[in-house]
Amino acid sequence: MAVATILALRKGLTITGVRGLWTSRINSNEQKAQNAVAEISTTEESKESEEEYEGMIKKQILAAAMPFVKEHGWSQEAISAGAESIGYPGVIHGLFPRGGAELVLHFYANCNAELNEIMKSEALTTEGEPSQPIKLPEEFVKKALERRLRMLVPYKSTWPQAIGLLALPPNVPPALANLLTLVDDICYYAGDRSVDFHWYTRRVAVAGIYKTSELYMLQDKSEDHTRTWEFLGRRIEDAVQLNRVLTVDLPPPDQALNRATEAATAAFTTARNILGMNWNR
Repeated sequence: MAVATILALRKGLTITGVRGLWTSRINSNEQKAQNAVAEISTTEESKESEEEYEGMIKKQILAAAMPFVKEHGWSQEAISAGAESIGYPGVIHGLFPRGGAELVLHFYANCNAELNEIMKSEALTTEGEPSQPIKLPEEFVKKALERRLRMLVPYKSTWPQAIGLLALPPNVPPALANLLTLVDDICYYAGDRSVDFHWYTRRVAVAGIYKTSELYMLQDKSEDHTRTWEFLGRRIEDAVQLNRVLTVDLPPPDQALNRATEAATAAFTTARNILGMNWNR
């Protein structure tokens, strides 16, 4: 009996020991997994903090570089000069792999943000004063595009270089994103809440008007760029007329052929004007 009892106890202790060892290993593995997750989380947070800090430094340097654009153009030299002006070594331009294009994109995005704040403020003012006359969408778009173009005037002499940089393949995606942000903000505050195909057509039209007016302004030597604003107004009117032609009600059958011919001719002429192919008319 004593021997059987001892064997049973040994067997129980053995099972308990194995279970304890197994449980200990499981707990150890779980702890290691938790530690690994915590380490990864800490690493990711640290990486995000480093990226945020680096982004803040880059913005400070690019902002400081803007006064040097007139002297050095949209270049690494301007970025280096900006860095040195706020106490960073000039070689820090290594933070900017796109070179001068990063300076152009920074300026473009800041101008967009500034225009957005102006339009937002005016929208809130209009909502707060219902008696105030509401501008027609085309008037609003013209004013907004003129304001945005005027932001380029101080850098007009170097802007062709900026356009060339943005046209390089690696810079096209962010440049296009900036342009689409600009036209989307303008269309939104102009009252466009469409969710159909017109959402795209309106924004493409505004983008085309902005780019052709931008190019026209570069060769405009009139006082206060008066000819540019006149050109912009004509492009807006062309777009309005094109929209009217494309949305006109269908005519009676006996007039369909003549109306279709007139519409096609008007659409072609208007599209040509919008694309800036008839600038001096």
